[in-house]
Amino acid sequence: MADIINLLPDNIANQIAAGEVIQRPASAVKELLENAVDAGATEIQLIIKDAGKELVQVIDNGGGMSETDARMCFERHATSKIQSIDDLFQITTMGFRGEALASIAAVSQVELKTRKRGSEVGTYVEIDNSFVQKQEPCQTAEGTSIAMKNLFFNVPARRNFLKSNAAEMRHIVDEFIRVAMAFPQLQFSLTSNNQQLFHLEKGSLKQRIVAILGQHYNARLVSVKETTDYMNVYGFVGKPETAKKTRGDQFFFVNNRFIKSSYLNHAVMNAFADIIPADSFPLYVLFIDVNPEHVDINVHPTKQEIKFDDEKLMYAFVQSAVKHSLAQFSITATLDFDLDPNIQALDAVSKPFTAQQQQESTQSSLYKSFTQANQAHMIDKSSNSSNLKHWKDLYEPAGSNDSYSTGAYTVEPEPETRPAVTYESQPHATASVIDERWQDTPKDQKVPVQIQQQYILSQIKSGFILIDQQAAHERILYERYQRALVEAPMATQQSLFPQTLQLPPADAALISEMLGDLQTLGYDLEPFGNNTFVVRGTPADIQNNNNQATIENLLEQFKNFSHELKVNPREQLIRSMARNNAIPAGKVLAAREMQNIIDELFACSMPNVAPGGKFTFISFKLTDLARMFERGN
Repeated sequence: MADIINLLPDNIANQIAAGEVIQRPASAVKELLENAVDAGATEIQLIIKDAGKELVQVIDNGGGMSETDARMCFERHATSKIQSIDDLFQITTMGFRGEALASIAAVSQVELKTRKRGSEVGTYVEIDNSFVQKQEPCQTAEGTSIAMKNLFFNVPARRNFLKSNAAEMRHIVDEFIRVAMAFPQLQFSLTSNNQQLFHLEKGSLKQRIVAILGQHYNARLVSVKETTDYMNVYGFVGKPETAKKTRGDQFFFVNNRFIKSSYLNHAVMNAFADIIPADSFPLYVLFIDVNPEHVDINVHPTKQEIKFDDEKLMYAFVQSAVKHSLAQFSITATLDFDLDPNIQALDAVSKPFTAQQQQESTQSSLYKSFTQANQAHMIDKSSNSSNLKHWKDLYEPAGSNDSYSTGAYTVEPEPETRPAVTYESQPHATASVIDERWQDTPKDQKVPVQIQQQYILSQIKSGFILIDQQAAHERILYERYQRALVEAPMATQQSLFPQTLQLPPADAALISEMLGDLQTLGYDLEPFGNNTFVVRGTPADIQNNNNQATIENLLEQFKNFSHELKVNPREQLIRSMARNNAIPAGKVLAAREMQNIIDELFACSMPNVAPGGKFTFISFKLTDLARMFERGN
């Protein structure tokens, strides 16, 4: 029988490896930026065109490469980071496998220009589908410039699976931020379609955090720093008011490498457990320095999932470091046994206690009440006793009639005939008043009742229903937005004075992605350049003048849904708008408002559940009530 096992050609093997390493343009951005950091660069430029589909270029001023290295770096498993198997346990560089450039060259057209420090000329290499097309000397600056063009040009099926430009750009920004956050001592810049999105100067970690996440975090960061023999933990956490509904502003770095660890995230969440809501996530940028021998980073192709040899110890260190910092900066309660110098300077402490002062103190009634046994709780009968002689009158009736005397005033009984009660004017009416109101109301015009400013009680033929006002309104808005996207755009309330929104680059890319749908749903919103948008109008049914807060909350809801559910962006948007604009629990509603919610809810195609699956109402039948009260049938 003929042999059937064959060795794959290099170009096919590289394409298979690229499926693991280069999944989208952002994957190439991560690999190229990390290579620039490993090369010892102090200034790194990232240039993007067409969300990375046309061009991803990284320019650095690092050590550069020789002519031979410039050719060898595109070979599979060719690396300068490790020499032997033992080096895998002492990895201090960002990359080490030698697969990234080979994978990039297998699915794109690559141009490389590099010159070593001290060399007079550089090297130019052009590669197409893993094959070297040209190599020649060239004139270039010291360092390396590598350009990846036309990603997946030879794998059209994979190119078709890429998302929209706004979505891919959002992933690129995320990868750029992670590398730039890890190395605040380096200068980074990001340019997309000839527009500069980031220009990050060298500085401290706090300066880098504020430059990336926004100036409003400047006074809302708490420093974390704990040093031990086993590991060091340092960085910043946000104050409780910075907590959000999503995990976007959470960064863990182990030996300057960004990682994702639900285990360590749980440690930070435990440290914040008593000071933020249970469904919120705190901001943190935490670095862990640990001996590479205690870490295994060769777990996943992206190197973002790692293993620790003692995870429980890491958990305890991280949790205690964050808790200690929150207590140290008076964010959480703590005990301080240090004496206040102001108290030490008081006369009662600093001056001697003379014999005359001692005698005067021991003669006082206060001293006797606290020094004699069983006297500390006694009341001095000689003082203010006249004010207490009528205390029994507060509890005992003064006569046989129904009036009560307190010694100071008399309360007459309520008259038999009470004035008519208008429910809208008495939102906290008693149960008996509500019952009278219902009895006097015609059967087909029962007035709904609000309970605890959260639920709506409404009578039906077989009993009554209890409606969750927020969930019900969320279902109403969801179907209203669905119809607007399919049938006719929603009405827009134009603003008298347009407002300008300044958003972080990642959020600006997100808004750009769903700009068309937002305009259909009633937002008059348009880009104004440099991550800025102008809001000229909002949906007519939104009564909120703070457009900045409204859109920020909408973005938070959108990102929250994108983490929870695997649904398309348009579905995420209308669910987010419905959740964001629904009537919240705690809002007092008039009878007409409650009746409108009831009418609109039961006009929906699916009135019993909110978009997220939560029940909008619960029904109670008279037969069930009779059974509960053991009255039988």
